[in-house]
Amino acid sequence: MSTFQELIKSFPKTREYVRDFFVYGFKTRNEFKDKSPRTYDNERRRLESWLSPFVQKDYVSGGSNISLAIDSNLLDINPLFGVWKTKSFTDNDIVLHFLILDLLQDGRTLTAEEITDCLLTEYEAFFDIQTVRRKCNAYEKEGLLRKQKNGKAVLFFLDNALAHWLLSNEAAMDALAFYQMAGCFGIIGNEILEQLEKSNRTFRVKHSFFVHTLEDEILLSLLDAMNQKSTVELKIKSSKKGQSNTAACIPLQIFISARSGRRFLCGYVPRSKRFTCFRLDAIKGVACLNPALEYEELQHKLERNRCYLWGVSFQGTERRHLDTLTMTLHVEEPGESYIIDRLKREGRGGLVTRIAENTWQYQREAFDCNEMLPWVRTFTGRILSLECTAKSVEERFYQDLQVMYQMYQIGGSA
Repeated sequence: MSTFQELIKSFPKTREYVRDFFVYGFKTRNEFKDKSPRTYDNERRRLESWLSPFVQKDYVSGGSNISLAIDSNLLDINPLFGVWKTKSFTDNDIVLHFLILDLLQDGRTLTAEEITDCLLTEYEAFFDIQTVRRKCNAYEKEGLLRKQKNGKAVLFFLDNALAHWLLSNEAAMDALAFYQMAGCFGIIGNEILEQLEKSNRTFRVKHSFFVHTLEDEILLSLLDAMNQKSTVELKIKSSKKGQSNTAACIPLQIFISARSGRRFLCGYVPRSKRFTCFRLDAIKGVACLNPALEYEELQHKLERNRCYLWGVSFQGTERRHLDTLTMTLHVEEPGESYIIDRLKREGRGGLVTRIAENTWQYQREAFDCNEMLPWVRTFTGRILSLECTAKSVEERFYQDLQVMYQMYQIGGSA
Protein backbone atom coordinates (compact mmCIF):
# COMPACT_ATOMS: atom_id res chain seq x y z
CA MET A 1 0.00 0.00 0.00
CA SER A 2 1.38 3.40 -0.96
CA THR A 3 1.98 5.88 1.84
CA PHE A 4 0.80 9.48 1.98
CA GLN A 5 3.19 12.00 0.41
CA GLU A 6 2.94 15.72 1.13
CA LEU A 7 4.71 16.53 -2.17
CA ILE A 8 2.71 16.47 -5.40
CA LYS A 9 3.17 15.48 -9.03
CA SER A 10 -0.11 16.80 -10.43
CA PHE A 11 -0.70 20.45 -9.58
CA PRO A 12 -4.05 20.80 -11.41
CA LYS A 13 -5.71 18.24 -9.13
CA THR A 14 -4.38 19.95 -6.01
CA ARG A 15 -5.42 23.34 -7.38
CA GLU A 16 -9.03 22.13 -7.65
CA TYR A 17 -9.12 20.96 -4.04
CA VAL A 18 -7.53 24.13 -2.67
CA ARG A 19 -10.01 26.23 -4.63
CA ASP A 20 -12.92 24.13 -3.36
CA PHE A 21 -11.81 24.44 0.24
CA PHE A 22 -11.08 28.16 -0.08
CA VAL A 23 -13.97 29.41 -2.24
CA TYR A 24 -16.74 27.01 -1.30
CA GLY A 25 -15.70 25.21 1.88
CA PHE A 26 -18.37 23.78 4.14
CA LYS A 27 -18.32 20.42 2.34
CA THR A 28 -18.14 17.10 4.09
CA ARG A 29 -16.04 14.21 2.82
CA ASN A 30 -19.05 12.59 1.13
CA GLU A 31 -19.89 15.76 -0.82
CA PHE A 32 -16.71 15.56 -2.93
CA LYS A 33 -18.16 13.37 -5.66
CA ASP A 34 -15.51 13.71 -8.40
CA LYS A 35 -12.73 11.81 -6.63
CA SER A 36 -12.44 8.84 -4.30
CA PRO A 37 -12.59 9.28 -0.50
CA ARG A 38 -8.92 8.28 -0.33
CA THR A 39 -7.95 11.06 -2.77
CA TYR A 40 -9.97 13.50 -0.67
CA ASP A 41 -8.13 12.40 2.48
CA ASN A 42 -4.73 12.88 0.82
CA GLU A 43 -5.58 16.35 -0.46
CA ARG A 44 -7.08 17.34 2.88
CA ARG A 45 -3.93 16.28 4.73
CA ARG A 46 -1.76 18.22 2.26
CA LEU A 47 -3.92 21.27 2.78
CA GLU A 48 -3.69 20.98 6.57
CA SER A 49 0.10 20.60 6.31
CA TRP A 50 0.61 23.63 4.03
CA LEU A 51 -2.00 25.96 5.52
CA SER A 52 -2.56 24.74 9.07
CA PRO A 53 -2.96 28.24 10.65
CA PHE A 54 -5.83 28.98 8.26
CA VAL A 55 -7.69 25.66 8.25
CA GLN A 56 -11.09 25.76 9.89
CA LYS A 57 -12.91 22.55 10.75
CA ASP A 58 -16.64 22.50 11.52
CA TYR A 59 -18.57 19.50 12.77
CA VAL A 60 -21.99 18.89 11.25
CA SER A 61 -24.47 16.02 11.22
CA GLY A 62 -22.92 14.49 8.09
CA GLY A 63 -19.38 14.61 9.47
CA SER A 64 -16.80 17.38 9.52
CA ASN A 65 -16.08 19.88 6.77
CA ILE A 66 -12.91 21.81 6.02
CA SER A 67 -12.65 25.42 4.88
CA LEU A 68 -9.96 28.09 4.71
CA ALA A 69 -10.35 31.32 6.70
CA ILE A 70 -7.87 33.85 5.30
CA ASP A 71 -8.12 37.60 5.90
CA SER A 72 -5.84 39.37 3.41
CA ASN A 73 -6.06 42.57 5.42
CA LEU A 74 -4.02 41.00 8.24
CA LEU A 75 -1.35 39.14 6.27
CA ASP A 76 2.00 40.16 4.81
CA ILE A 77 2.14 37.21 2.40
CA ASN A 78 -0.27 35.15 0.35
CA PRO A 79 -0.35 31.78 2.16
CA LEU A 80 -1.47 30.02 -1.04
CA PHE A 81 2.03 30.59 -2.46
CA GLY A 82 2.96 27.53 -0.42
CA VAL A 83 0.96 25.37 -2.82
CA TRP A 84 3.44 26.22 -5.61
CA LYS A 85 6.43 25.07 -3.54
CA THR A 86 5.58 21.41 -3.08
CA LYS A 87 6.53 19.67 -6.31
CA SER A 88 7.85 16.15 -5.86
CA PHE A 89 11.47 15.26 -6.61
CA THR A 90 13.84 12.29 -6.53
CA ASP A 91 16.85 11.90 -4.25
CA ASN A 92 19.15 12.75 -7.15
CA ASP A 93 17.12 15.90 -7.91
CA ILE A 94 17.54 17.38 -4.46
CA VAL A 95 21.21 16.36 -4.11
CA LEU A 96 22.14 17.80 -7.51
CA HIS A 97 20.21 20.98 -6.79
CA PHE A 98 22.26 21.92 -3.75
CA LEU A 99 25.60 20.57 -4.95
CA ILE A 100 25.57 22.31 -8.35
CA LEU A 101 24.52 25.65 -6.88
CA ASP A 102 27.12 25.37 -4.11
CA LEU A 103 29.83 24.39 -6.58
CA LEU A 104 29.22 27.43 -8.79
CA GLN A 105 28.70 29.84 -5.89
CA ASP A 106 32.28 31.16 -6.12
CA GLY A 107 31.77 32.39 -9.70
CA ARG A 108 33.37 29.51 -11.57
CA THR A 109 32.40 28.84 -15.19
CA LEU A 110 32.40 25.10 -15.96
CA THR A 111 31.22 22.64 -18.58
CA ALA A 112 28.89 19.79 -17.67
CA GLU A 113 31.87 17.40 -17.77
CA GLU A 114 33.88 19.62 -15.41
CA ILE A 115 30.91 19.96 -13.05
CA THR A 116 30.58 16.16 -13.00
CA ASP A 117 34.30 15.75 -12.15
CA CYS A 118 34.10 18.40 -9.41
CA LEU A 119 31.06 16.74 -7.86
CA LEU A 120 33.13 13.57 -7.53
CA THR A 121 36.38 15.15 -6.30
CA GLU A 122 34.94 17.84 -4.02
CA TYR A 123 31.74 16.20 -2.74
CA GLU A 124 32.40 12.49 -3.39
CA ALA A 125 29.12 12.36 -5.32
CA PHE A 126 29.11 10.28 -8.50
CA PHE A 127 26.65 11.24 -11.25
CA ASP A 128 26.35 10.39 -14.93
CA ILE A 129 27.48 13.23 -17.24
CA GLN A 130 24.17 13.18 -19.14
CA THR A 131 22.21 13.54 -15.88
CA VAL A 132 24.29 16.56 -14.87
CA ARG A 133 23.98 18.12 -18.33
CA ARG A 134 20.18 17.71 -18.34
CA LYS A 135 19.95 19.26 -14.89
CA CYS A 136 22.16 22.23 -15.90
CA ASN A 137 20.15 22.81 -19.08
CA ALA A 138 16.90 22.64 -17.10
CA TYR A 139 18.23 25.18 -14.61
CA GLU A 140 19.39 27.47 -17.42
CA LYS A 141 15.89 27.35 -18.89
CA GLU A 142 14.39 28.23 -15.51
CA GLY A 143 16.86 31.06 -14.98
CA LEU A 144 18.82 29.53 -12.09
CA LEU A 145 21.97 29.21 -14.20
CA ARG A 146 23.43 31.05 -17.18
CA LYS A 147 25.32 29.45 -20.05
CA GLN A 148 27.61 30.60 -22.80
CA LYS A 149 29.50 28.97 -25.68
CA ASN A 150 33.28 28.94 -25.87
CA GLY A 151 34.00 27.33 -29.21
CA LYS A 152 32.30 23.94 -29.07
CA ALA A 153 32.19 23.90 -25.27
CA VAL A 154 29.04 24.97 -23.39
CA LEU A 155 29.88 26.65 -20.09
CA PHE A 156 27.52 27.05 -17.13
CA PHE A 157 27.81 29.65 -14.39
CA LEU A 158 25.83 31.24 -11.60
CA ASP A 159 25.08 34.94 -12.07
CA ASN A 160 24.68 36.59 -8.65
CA ALA A 161 24.83 40.17 -9.91
CA LEU A 162 21.08 40.68 -9.49
CA ALA A 163 21.06 39.26 -5.95
CA HIS A 164 23.97 41.50 -4.89
CA TRP A 165 22.25 44.55 -6.39
CA LEU A 166 18.96 43.74 -4.69
CA LEU A 167 20.57 43.25 -1.30
CA SER A 168 22.27 46.62 -1.55
CA ASN A 169 19.09 48.41 -2.66
CA GLU A 170 16.46 48.89 0.03
CA ALA A 171 14.00 50.38 -2.46
CA ALA A 172 14.21 47.18 -4.51
CA MET A 173 13.32 45.17 -1.41
CA ASP A 174 10.23 47.34 -0.93
CA ALA A 175 9.32 46.90 -4.59
CA LEU A 176 9.52 43.11 -4.26
CA ALA A 177 7.51 43.18 -1.03
CA PHE A 178 4.79 45.22 -2.74
CA TYR A 179 4.86 43.12 -5.90
CA GLN A 180 4.26 39.84 -4.06
CA MET A 181 1.05 41.33 -2.61
CA ALA A 182 -0.30 42.96 -5.77
CA GLY A 183 -1.26 41.84 -9.24
CA CYS A 184 -0.39 38.67 -11.10
CA PHE A 185 2.57 36.32 -10.54
CA GLY A 186 3.21 37.55 -7.00
CA ILE A 187 4.88 34.19 -6.36
CA ILE A 188 7.92 35.52 -8.26
CA GLY A 189 8.44 38.40 -5.82
CA ASN A 190 7.86 36.05 -2.91
CA GLU A 191 10.45 33.54 -4.16
CA ILE A 192 13.11 36.22 -4.65
CA LEU A 193 12.48 37.62 -1.16
CA GLU A 194 12.82 34.16 0.36
CA GLN A 195 16.05 33.50 -1.54
CA LEU A 196 17.47 36.76 -0.15
CA GLU A 197 16.14 35.90 3.33
CA LYS A 198 13.98 39.02 3.38
CA SER A 199 10.31 39.50 4.21
CA ASN A 200 7.50 41.97 3.72
CA ARG A 201 7.26 44.25 6.76
CA THR A 202 5.72 47.24 5.01
CA PHE A 203 2.64 46.45 2.94
CA ARG A 204 -0.83 45.09 3.60
CA VAL A 205 -3.61 44.90 1.01
CA LYS A 206 -7.15 45.38 2.27
CA HIS A 207 -8.85 43.66 -0.66
CA SER A 208 -6.50 41.04 -2.08
CA PHE A 209 -7.83 38.06 -4.01
CA PHE A 210 -5.40 35.39 -2.80
CA VAL A 211 -7.13 32.45 -4.49
CA HIS A 212 -6.40 33.70 -8.01
CA THR A 213 -2.70 32.86 -7.66
CA LEU A 214 -3.78 29.27 -8.37
CA GLU A 215 -4.50 30.30 -11.98
CA ASP A 216 -1.12 31.92 -12.66
CA GLU A 217 0.25 28.87 -14.48
CA ILE A 218 -2.66 29.04 -16.93
CA LEU A 219 -2.32 32.82 -17.19
CA LEU A 220 1.39 32.53 -18.06
CA SER A 221 0.62 30.08 -20.90
CA LEU A 222 -2.07 32.41 -22.26
CA LEU A 223 0.19 35.48 -22.12
CA ASP A 224 2.90 33.51 -23.91
CA ALA A 225 0.43 32.58 -26.67
CA MET A 226 -0.72 36.22 -26.91
CA ASN A 227 2.90 37.32 -27.24
CA GLN A 228 3.34 34.82 -30.08
CA LYS A 229 -0.06 35.82 -31.56
CA SER A 230 -1.04 32.17 -31.72
CA THR A 231 -4.27 30.24 -31.67
CA VAL A 232 -4.71 28.04 -28.58
CA GLU A 233 -6.70 24.98 -27.65
CA LEU A 234 -8.27 25.29 -24.21
CA LYS A 235 -9.23 22.40 -21.97
CA ILE A 236 -12.26 23.63 -20.06
CA LYS A 237 -14.24 22.17 -17.18
CA SER A 238 -17.56 23.79 -16.32
CA SER A 239 -17.73 24.88 -12.68
CA LYS A 240 -21.52 24.42 -12.66
CA LYS A 241 -22.10 21.20 -14.58
CA GLY A 242 -18.68 19.61 -14.13
CA GLN A 243 -18.50 18.75 -17.84
CA SER A 244 -15.19 18.92 -19.73
CA ASN A 245 -14.66 20.04 -23.32
CA THR A 246 -12.14 21.77 -25.57
CA ALA A 247 -12.30 25.05 -27.45
CA ALA A 248 -9.99 26.61 -30.03
CA CYS A 249 -9.68 30.36 -29.80
CA ILE A 250 -7.37 33.28 -30.49
CA PRO A 251 -6.46 34.84 -27.09
CA LEU A 252 -6.62 38.64 -27.20
CA GLN A 253 -6.93 40.14 -23.73
CA ILE A 254 -7.26 39.33 -20.03
CA PHE A 255 -10.19 40.94 -18.18
CA ILE A 256 -10.06 41.26 -14.37
CA SER A 257 -13.07 42.07 -12.21
CA ALA A 258 -12.40 44.96 -9.84
CA ARG A 259 -15.14 43.62 -7.55
CA SER A 260 -14.29 39.92 -7.25
CA GLY A 261 -10.79 39.71 -8.74
CA ARG A 262 -12.02 36.96 -11.07
CA ARG A 263 -10.04 36.79 -14.30
CA PHE A 264 -11.30 36.04 -17.80
CA LEU A 265 -9.66 35.30 -21.12
CA CYS A 266 -11.26 37.26 -23.93
CA GLY A 267 -10.67 35.51 -27.23
CA TYR A 268 -12.07 35.12 -30.71
CA VAL A 269 -13.60 31.71 -31.48
CA PRO A 270 -13.25 31.00 -35.23
CA ARG A 271 -15.88 28.27 -35.14
CA SER A 272 -18.65 30.58 -33.95
CA LYS A 273 -17.07 33.72 -35.48
CA ARG A 274 -17.51 35.77 -32.34
CA PHE A 275 -15.70 37.02 -29.25
CA THR A 276 -16.12 34.93 -26.10
CA CYS A 277 -14.83 35.21 -22.54
CA PHE A 278 -13.65 32.16 -20.57
CA ARG A 279 -13.15 32.12 -16.81
CA LEU A 280 -9.53 31.37 -16.00
CA ASP A 281 -10.50 29.13 -13.10
CA ALA A 282 -12.45 26.94 -15.59
CA ILE A 283 -9.44 26.50 -17.92
CA LYS A 284 -7.46 23.37 -17.05
CA GLY A 285 -4.89 23.40 -19.85
CA VAL A 286 -3.58 25.52 -22.73
CA ALA A 287 -1.89 24.24 -25.90
CA CYS A 288 -0.43 26.60 -28.50
CA LEU A 289 -1.44 25.89 -32.10
CA ASN A 290 -0.66 27.73 -35.33
CA PRO A 291 -0.06 31.52 -35.59
CA ALA A 292 -3.19 33.64 -36.13
CA LEU A 293 -2.65 35.74 -39.25
CA GLU A 294 -5.62 38.02 -38.47
CA TYR A 295 -4.45 38.75 -34.88
CA GLU A 296 -3.94 42.52 -35.29
CA GLU A 297 -7.27 42.94 -37.08
CA LEU A 298 -9.09 41.08 -34.31
CA GLN A 299 -7.48 43.24 -31.63
CA HIS A 300 -8.73 46.40 -33.35
CA LYS A 301 -12.19 44.89 -33.69
CA LEU A 302 -12.23 43.99 -29.99
CA GLU A 303 -11.32 47.56 -29.03
CA ARG A 304 -14.26 48.86 -31.11
CA ASN A 305 -16.63 46.40 -29.41
CA ARG A 306 -15.48 46.91 -25.83
CA CYS A 307 -17.57 50.05 -25.38
CA TYR A 308 -20.68 47.87 -25.74
CA LEU A 309 -19.65 45.47 -22.98
CA TRP A 310 -21.15 45.79 -19.53
CA GLY A 311 -19.28 42.85 -18.02
CA VAL A 312 -17.72 40.04 -20.05
CA SER A 313 -20.62 38.73 -22.13
CA PHE A 314 -20.77 39.34 -25.87
CA GLN A 315 -23.99 37.40 -26.32
CA GLY A 316 -27.44 38.39 -25.07
CA THR A 317 -30.53 36.28 -24.61
CA GLU A 318 -31.89 37.11 -28.07
CA ARG A 319 -30.34 37.15 -31.52
CA ARG A 320 -29.91 40.89 -31.96
CA HIS A 321 -26.33 42.14 -32.07
CA LEU A 322 -26.97 44.94 -29.54
CA ASP A 323 -29.77 45.67 -27.10
CA THR A 324 -30.77 48.94 -25.44
CA LEU A 325 -31.85 49.28 -21.81
CA THR A 326 -33.77 52.41 -20.76
CA MET A 327 -34.38 53.17 -17.08
CA THR A 328 -36.49 56.10 -15.87
CA LEU A 329 -35.89 57.29 -12.30
CA HIS A 330 -37.54 59.64 -9.84
CA VAL A 331 -34.90 61.93 -8.28
CA GLU A 332 -35.82 64.70 -5.84
CA GLU A 333 -34.03 67.85 -6.97
CA PRO A 334 -31.78 69.39 -5.89
CA GLY A 335 -31.28 67.35 -2.70
CA GLU A 336 -30.60 64.04 -4.45
CA SER A 337 -28.16 65.19 -7.08
CA TYR A 338 -25.81 62.49 -5.81
CA ILE A 339 -28.03 59.96 -7.59
CA ILE A 340 -27.35 61.69 -10.89
CA ASP A 341 -23.64 61.73 -10.10
CA ARG A 342 -23.79 58.01 -9.41
CA LEU A 343 -25.53 57.30 -12.72
CA LYS A 344 -22.80 59.16 -14.57
CA ARG A 345 -20.00 57.61 -12.54
CA GLU A 346 -21.17 53.99 -12.53
CA GLY A 347 -23.17 53.94 -15.76
CA ARG A 348 -20.19 52.94 -17.95
CA GLY A 349 -20.80 55.48 -20.66
CA GLY A 350 -24.61 55.39 -20.62
CA LEU A 351 -26.59 58.50 -21.59
CA VAL A 352 -28.08 60.35 -18.56
CA THR A 353 -30.85 62.80 -19.47
CA ARG A 354 -33.25 65.01 -17.49
CA ILE A 355 -36.66 64.48 -19.15
CA ALA A 356 -38.89 66.32 -16.61
CA GLU A 357 -38.81 67.85 -13.18
CA ASN A 358 -37.52 65.23 -10.71
CA THR A 359 -37.42 62.69 -13.54
CA TRP A 360 -34.22 61.38 -15.16
CA GLN A 361 -33.54 58.77 -17.79
CA TYR A 362 -30.57 56.44 -18.15
CA GLN A 363 -29.99 54.67 -21.46
CA ARG A 364 -27.23 52.35 -22.66
CA GLU A 365 -26.54 49.88 -25.44
CA ALA A 366 -24.92 46.57 -24.53
CA PHE A 367 -24.35 43.12 -25.94
CA ASP A 368 -25.95 41.47 -22.91
CA CYS A 369 -28.30 43.65 -20.85
CA ASN A 370 -28.75 40.79 -18.38
CA GLU A 371 -25.41 41.75 -16.88
CA MET A 372 -26.79 45.19 -16.02
CA LEU A 373 -29.62 43.95 -13.81
CA PRO A 374 -27.67 43.63 -10.51
CA TRP A 375 -26.66 47.29 -10.85
CA VAL A 376 -30.13 48.35 -11.98
CA ARG A 377 -31.71 46.72 -8.90
CA THR A 378 -29.71 49.02 -6.61
CA PHE A 379 -32.05 51.81 -7.74
CA THR A 380 -35.18 49.92 -6.63
CA GLY A 381 -37.61 52.37 -5.09
CA ARG A 382 -36.69 55.12 -7.54
CA ILE A 383 -37.38 53.27 -10.81
CA LEU A 384 -40.50 54.56 -12.55
CA SER A 385 -40.12 52.28 -15.54
CA LEU A 386 -37.62 49.95 -17.16
CA GLU A 387 -37.65 49.01 -20.83
CA CYS A 388 -35.30 46.84 -22.85
CA THR A 389 -35.27 45.74 -26.48
CA ALA A 390 -34.45 42.28 -25.08
CA LYS A 391 -37.89 41.59 -23.63
CA SER A 392 -36.61 38.65 -21.56
CA VAL A 393 -34.45 41.10 -19.57
CA GLU A 394 -37.40 43.39 -18.96
CA GLU A 395 -39.61 40.47 -17.92
CA ARG A 396 -36.93 39.13 -15.58
CA PHE A 397 -36.65 42.48 -13.82
CA TYR A 398 -40.38 42.74 -13.14
CA GLN A 399 -40.64 39.07 -12.16
CA ASP A 400 -37.86 39.60 -9.61
CA LEU A 401 -39.78 42.55 -8.19
CA GLN A 402 -42.89 40.40 -7.81
CA VAL A 403 -40.89 37.74 -5.99
CA MET A 404 -39.52 40.44 -3.67
CA TYR A 405 -43.05 41.75 -3.00
CA GLN A 406 -44.19 38.25 -2.05
CA MET A 407 -41.12 37.59 0.08
CA TYR A 408 -41.57 40.77 2.10
CA GLN A 409 -45.38 40.69 1.89
CA ILE A 410 -45.53 44.08 0.22
CA GLY A 411 -48.79 45.13 -1.36
CA GLY A 412 -48.87 46.57 -4.90
CA SER A 413 -46.82 45.87 -7.98
CA ALA A 414 -44.15 47.47 -10.15
